Amino acid sequence: MAQFVFDRKAYEDRMQWYVHDRFGMFIHWGLYAIPARGEWVRSTEQMPEEEYLPFFHEFNPTDYHPRQWAKAAKAAGMQYAVMTAKHHDGFCLFDSALTDFKSTNTRAGRDLIREYVDAFRAEGLKVGFYYSLLDWHHPDYPHYGDQNHPMRNCEAEREKEPGRDFTRYLAYLHGQVRELCTNYGKIDLLWFDFSYGKMTGETWRATELVRMVRSLQPDVLIDNRLEVSGSGFGSLATGNPSEFSGDFVSPEQIIPPNGLFDAQGAPLHWEACITMNDNWGYTAKDKRFKPASSLIKKLVECVSKGGNLLLNVGPDARGRIPRESLETLSQIGDWMRDNSASIYGCGAANLPKPENGRITQGNGRLYYHILENSIGAVPLYGVRPEQVESLRLLQDGSEIHPADNWMVQNYPDVVFAPVTDTPYLPNEIDTVVEITLKQ
Repeated sequence: MAQFVFDRKAYEDRMQWYVHDRFGMFIHWGLYAIPARGEWVRSTEQMPEEEYLPFFHEFNPTDYHPRQWAKAAKAAGMQYAVMTAKHHDGFCLFDSALTDFKSTNTRAGRDLIREYVDAFRAEGLKVGFYYSLLDWHHPDYPHYGDQNHPMRNCEAEREKEPGRDFTRYLAYLHGQVRELCTNYGKIDLLWFDFSYGKMTGETWRATELVRMVRSLQPDVLIDNRLEVSGSGFGSLATGNPSEFSGDFVSPEQIIPPNGLFDAQGAPLHWEACITMNDNWGYTAKDKRFKPASSLIKKLVECVSKGGNLLLNVGPDARGRIPRESLETLSQIGDWMRDNSASIYGCGAANLPKPENGRITQGNGRLYYHILENSIGAVPLYGVRPEQVESLRLLQDGSEIHPADNWMVQNYPDVVFAPVTDTPYLPNEIDTVVEITLKQ
């Protein structure tokens, strides 16, 4: 193989849409929606294949209407989506020629990924695929002694291990990724999951895999999990990425406390993937849904630290996004319709985090997110009066005159914004002041 040389300009060019869009939908869906105990149900319960296969024969999501999913994502202000083409259980939602364990062989009889792609493209959203490197269905994937396989402790599998041929599995993995990169038109994002223990990097023939992907989809973005799991940052963080480093870091169920930077101090591109409740796949008894107000603030936090938010939905066995998730998406959309300019095309500002909110920057402006009201006019910490060309309330574009009275005269280095004449902020979740600075 030719020696890899990292091309920083080409990298930043292909990242432009992603850095602009900032907000996407993660979709975890598969056979595990029927037992409804999470997408790891086979592993956590060490469930034998024969106990899982009845779900394959039962699977028939008659209420799967991906255009409705796409409309909900778009209305929430999401700009892209990533859907599980294959999860760890090995079940494929696409019509792979390499397996019978796929949606077209269920009662559904449909290529569900094809329908997803067409629906989300029709709404103007970018499309991505999640593909698990693990496979608990494939006979050549390690069983006994593996860290995650449902049969990891099954003594009957121990004697079968010498007969497994991992190279056959790798041919299968690479072949399925080729299908995904060939059969569905332009793909914007490919989300591999995940490396662990010795199962990392070239164990997956990662260089060969990435070269194949980039030959078929030269503009596609790839996550960093050919190198790491949700923990660890991979070689992107060294400032000297490997050929299979991926394009962004993927912290899971956490937002980095201070953003992410490489060893030279340059900001990294990253995306926090977050569930709405406690599970990725549909879990019938999991009603611990985060309020929309919290998720809006988490989106703002990600952008203020230079990152994206990939927010998950877990449709049920009938193909419906849970009502609680749809209500939350609608509420997020209400805020985004007024304030999306502070998200799209924005990132971290070169200012300390203020005690009453957060700041995003982009489009030649600062966006001051007021998360806590004040007595009187709101201080815009870090913004000096002589810097300000104009202040506007982002939600309606109305002019704000900085306060200039005896109450604020003791603090000449701070801009005070009288955003309300009541004890309540115009938007109690997050009121955004758009600040145009003098050139």
